Amino acid sequence: MKITVKKPSEAEKTEMLSKPIWECGVSEFDWYYDSAETCLLLDGEVVVTYDGGEVSFGAGDLVTFPQGLSCVWKVRKPVRKHYVFG
Repeated sequence: MKITVKKPSEAEKTEMLSKPIWECGVSEFDWYYDSAETCLLLDGEVVVTYDGGEVSFGAGDLVTFPQGLSCVWKVRKPVRKHYVFG
């Protein structure tokens, strides 16, 4: 399983801007993805650790998490993101 991080195309960015927003303060927590998630970070800085290693991402990144992934989120700077499951 792999987490992908990239800069979104204009089309991807436009599509994500219509999705719900999730916010989280500085924290650390375990998370399990029972379905895939794609998110566009508006603000923040995160390090996610999982069996495949560690990935960092922040404002402006489009991140995809695969279904079945177990990981630990370390929110270094408060996060605001648009997200969609599936």
